[in-house]
Amino acid sequence: KRLVIFNLCLGLISLSGFFLTKNKNYVISKSHKELLIPCHAKTNVMFLKTHKTASSTVLNIMFRFAERYNLTVALPAGQLVHLGYPKTFLAHFVEEFQTIGQNYNIMCNHLRFNPSEVQKVMAANTFYFSILRNPILLLESSYVYYKDYVPAFRDSKDVNEYLASPMKYYHPADYKKNIYARNIMWFDFGYNNNAQDNKKYIQAVLKEIEQNFHLILIADYFDESMILLKHTLCWDLDDVIYFKLNSRSQDTIQTLTPESKERIKAWCSLDWKLYLHFNQSFWRRIEETIGLEELEKEVNDLRTRQKELMETCLLDQKAVGKDHIKNKALLPFQSGATNILGYNLKQDLDNRTLRTCQKMVMPELQYMSYLYAVQHPRKKRKQLGLPLLWTSFQE
Repeated sequence: KRLVIFNLCLGLISLSGFFLTKNKNYVISKSHKELLIPCHAKTNVMFLKTHKTASSTVLNIMFRFAERYNLTVALPAGQLVHLGYPKTFLAHFVEEFQTIGQNYNIMCNHLRFNPSEVQKVMAANTFYFSILRNPILLLESSYVYYKDYVPAFRDSKDVNEYLASPMKYYHPADYKKNIYARNIMWFDFGYNNNAQDNKKYIQAVLKEIEQNFHLILIADYFDESMILLKHTLCWDLDDVIYFKLNSRSQDTIQTLTPESKERIKAWCSLDWKLYLHFNQSFWRRIEETIGLEELEKEVNDLRTRQKELMETCLLDQKAVGKDHIKNKALLPFQSGATNILGYNLKQDLDNRTLRTCQKMVMPELQYMSYLYAVQHPRKKRKQLGLPLLWTSFQE
């Protein structure tokens, strides 16, 4: 009788273990492939948000994750919308750093990387990652987006004219205003974007970035990047699902000549070498951890889920131009000669679905402002000059 009860208990324990863990990701240890080890979602995460690299979409993913797990986000202090950018980051750029100390879980707003100061804010076990983009596409995007703000861009007719003789327009003395015009990713990582292209120096910087960051994603392979991120952080598929944010309409893209493309590799040679190095390590990491076959399957799952959500949430099933966004509270910040796209949500969504959909399409500044109001209710709201959709959002 005791044996029967013992076996019954053993069976129930195994069964409960199955139900508890069947939805979790697993890592297969290399030494004992038969041992399945459940991994736990990482909740202390620092994302270095680089410019014009699909990083606004990643930021939205990070904010939604923070809300889902009730995490504390390191948000810009006072009326700042960035963490001090383009100044090199200091811990006091974070709201209530003096009070909260090292108890932030998520950091993902624009900053210029400064490891010692970031470490004052983030826990010792924080996971660090960032994203890079092909500098050829990046420079064209920066040119259009920052056309009105950057002297080197403003004084040239179009991107090809600028690249034909960049030194005619780019004056290093104006380097603070011209950071978007040359090696912007190198600058965002905290380095001198006007440094000499010296092999020894570049090797040292690449090594330092590898020591500071656990993972570097590639914007040109965004879906593949999200799957790698999901695996590395032990997150669920819905944690990395997204609608593309802060993208612009096709008619604002300037066509680069073949000569211009080659010139970018030389003009932004620090960014070019940074990109080549981490593009290689990105694919190596995928082959070592997921494998290309599994990657393809999971990318398809991601796209299927994304399509389902688009059908659920979006009126037009796609992004629309700024003039066609009906709810001005969902209008993204517009810059330069761009037409930054946004979304219209379907009417008559139930409350829960509406919240999910709103969060997925919420532009960066509005989401940051909303989270700031939730996390720091006694502080003065951020003055964005944008309509607020979120007054009744906190119930």
